[in-house]
Amino acid sequence: MDELLQAINTSQTQKKKIHTVNIQGNEIEVSLEKKLEIQRAGEEAFMLDTGEIVRKPVVKKSRKLPMLKKSKIGCHFYNSDPFWVERITEEGYAWQIESE
Repeated sequence: MDELLQAINTSQTQKKKIHTVNIQGNEIEVSLEKKLEIQRAGEEAFMLDTGEIVRKPVVKKSRKLPMLKKSKIGCHFYNSDPFWVERITEEGYAWQIESE
């Protein structure tokens, strides 16, 4: 009976769980917390930097918005209100995007 209990105890020993992630084609062993963070954001949001896993920098895109400028043909406004166009004639204002 003792041999049976010993066999059960040895078979039930817990193996240490290995957590791995795939970053840039490399399979890397990480902690559970780091694996959960990578799973939440996605593996493509991380990169390898000198052997460490770091987040990729976020590239902010600049937007060019139109500005109200004088033009050859444009709008004339009622009481200088840019949302109330009175007429469209020569030497008025128009919404234009500045070119670089």
